[in-house]
Amino acid sequence: MSEKGILVVVSGFSGAGKGTAMKKLMESYDSYALSVSATTRQPRAGEEDGREYFFVSKEHFLGMIEKDELYEYAVYNGNYYGTPRAYVDEQFEKGKDVILEIEVQGAEKIKKRFPDTVLVFVTPPDAAELKRRLVNRGSETPEAVEARMKRAVEEARYMPFYDYILINDDIDRCVKELHAIIRSEHMHSKRNRNFILQITDELRTITDTKEE
Repeated sequence: MSEKGILVVVSGFSGAGKGTAMKKLMESYDSYALSVSATTRQPRAGEEDGREYFFVSKEHFLGMIEKDELYEYAVYNGNYYGTPRAYVDEQFEKGKDVILEIEVQGAEKIKKRFPDTVLVFVTPPDAAELKRRLVNRGSETPEAVEARMKRAVEEARYMPFYDYILINDDIDRCVKELHAIIRSEHMHSKRNRNFILQITDELRTITDTKEE
């Protein structure tokens, strides 16, 4: 079966729990690499450069765009976010499946550029639960929560574009289902064309030999 790494994009509403799911996926399995995005926004408390994001200036980010050093980029809340090419390519060389946790606009760009990319959208079971999670964070004003809910309305329009919809009503089950999705993709016929050709040729050879 396919040994080449797969590119997986994970998107979802703010508050869907995709960040927690990514952390548990990395802790549970060693076959994945989580791509670290570059951003022009300022680090939040507890964040480290190179761990959550590569924090760069706007000038530096624009330079990365000009040099084609990003697989995709988008502007969100006035800041630039993008996926550095070098890190992703390095992980593929190691045979890792690379996970990109990015916004819906970036996911669309990645899919157009790499059609074999697997797109997964993480969502809570319903809108009321999404709002409850945002409120329970305790770190955002009611206005900010409302803005995120309105943003979710826009993001929901992209959901039919995704290959899989993953409902996160239990984080452990969510992680196991995400792992199962990726493993099943490795067995997809489109990712195993070389094996199909190989066994087809072997069968023909054996059949021809027996007939002689």
